[in-house]
Amino acid sequence: MEALLQTKNLVKFYDNHQILKGIDFSIQKSQVVVILGPSGCGKSTFLRCLNGLEEIQAGQIILDGKIINTPKTNWNLIRQKIGMVFQSYELFPHMSVLQNILLGPLKAQNRKKEEVSSQALKLLKRVGLENKQNAYPKELSGGQKQRVAIVRALCMNPEIMLFDEVTASLDPEMVKEVLDVILELAKEGMSMIIVTHEIKFAQAVADKIVFFDEGIILEEGNPKDFFTSPKTERAKKFLDMFNFLGSF
Repeated sequence: MEALLQTKNLVKFYDNHQILKGIDFSIQKSQVVVILGPSGCGKSTFLRCLNGLEEIQAGQIILDGKIINTPKTNWNLIRQKIGMVFQSYELFPHMSVLQNILLGPLKAQNRKKEEVSSQALKLLKRVGLENKQNAYPKELSGGQKQRVAIVRALCMNPEIMLFDEVTASLDPEMVKEVLDVILELAKEGMSMIIVTHEIKFAQAVADKIVFFDEGIILEEGNPKDFFTSPKTERAKKFLDMFNFLGSF
């Protein structure tokens, strides 16, 4: 079965510092891959490379069997297929919730306002925010803003979604409402790559775990094997740290 998205020997430098050291990665259609690893190991940089927000120095990014990191690549078109939700929401403060959601489909995809509005309202209802369509970002909680950001990305009808630490800036009581939305997307078969430090969430949602350390994929496999008997000492220490913190 051909991968939906894959990388071959992906290399990323910042000046003389190598962040990603030849990443070979793949995700199948409807698969959920969770990327774990210590801070600074290259997880978020890797996601940003996948939809052209960071330039790579070597390697290939392949979507639907086609190499997409070429000089002729229109990354604005690619980002319609590879949606991304960030830690910091990225909502326009001067626009209402509905206006934020409609902007991309109307401007980038030239879709009809009636059709996009209908889709947006259905998605807002699905995430429990149908009554917030006319609210502005300053009137929303962090969890509500993040759910709007997810709806905005979904309204572009992407083939795959990237989630970069989307709960990292949220208060603990707001984390669950965002993770519940992602769990629901997984049940519906959305292809997703998720960078997170929420270990219990990773166990619940992942079809595959990929463990990054110092710019390489140190280990990958199914969640049960990874969480019960990691193959590397580094992954074991990483999981032991979370088990230790969870004991308090």
